[in-house]
Amino acid sequence: MNPQIPHVDVVVIGTGPAGLQAAIHAARRKVSVLVLGRQSGSSIYHHHVENYCCLFPTTGEDILANGRRQAAHFGAVFRDEEVLSIAADDGRFRLRLEGGGEVVAKAIVLATGTARRSLGVEGEKRLLGRGVSYCVECDCNFFRGAEVAVVGGGSAAVHGALAMLDYARKVHLVFETLETAPALAEELRRSAVVQHPGRRVTAILGEEAVEAIQLDDGARLSVQGVFIELGARGVLELAAPLGVLLDDEMKHIQTNRRMETNVPGIYAAGDITGPPWQVAKAVGEGCVAGLEAAAYARRLAAPEGA
Repeated sequence: MNPQIPHVDVVVIGTGPAGLQAAIHAARRKVSVLVLGRQSGSSIYHHHVENYCCLFPTTGEDILANGRRQAAHFGAVFRDEEVLSIAADDGRFRLRLEGGGEVVAKAIVLATGTARRSLGVEGEKRLLGRGVSYCVECDCNFFRGAEVAVVGGGSAAVHGALAMLDYARKVHLVFETLETAPALAEELRRSAVVQHPGRRVTAILGEEAVEAIQLDDGARLSVQGVFIELGARGVLELAAPLGVLLDDEMKHIQTNRRMETNVPGIYAAGDITGPPWQVAKAVGEGCVAGLEAAAYARRLAAPEGA
């Protein structure tokens, strides 16, 4: 391990109810806790909540703000950055962040949610699996030597576009606004990715497979692949490369009652583990995951034989 990279006991990825509750309980166990992600990315941020015990009515934004204050009160540290990748590192986990930095953790709680934001345009559903994809890491090999487009302006989209340069002949990035860390934006600027700022995709065209995309200014880009990346790194991108077991549909992480995955040191909570999509379920799982992750980190720190 590189001693120059910051080390923490527990990293929580996700700032929704599951992630915040995990951070609260882990921090109360007197271990160092880092929470990564943007609060506005939570699925309840813009919603009203009326079926959560003891709070009626309230807003998702208020719940998240209060949870963040609680976690910070107990010592959790927040960084409004997305995680680009996670790799095993000598019994620990090394996370690469969109701002260009890295951090090493003893334990990780995955609480990113699973919602895949779609474009909602003609051709998107019909051509899914025939050129339309929601996961660069999963499908990049299918587009070697092809011309492709990545849609989105966040860290997931930028990272995906940069990654596709190793496979595709030409890579377009279509976005309305660029919302990523300066370091990643600079890497994009210096790359060969063709940017289309201020543009929206209005249709995905093709009969048996993707042939082109239509933009809102009337332009048509001839591409064979379209990667829709409208959010942060999700379950497929972060968990699957580590060998974390997913369900049959490759959407949700499998856990036991301790919220442990099959990979020691990695826990999961909230929507990422499957339905029901309820705050109460997310908070309960976050509580268990936070406690278990803290206990795991403390065991790693204990002297042998202790």
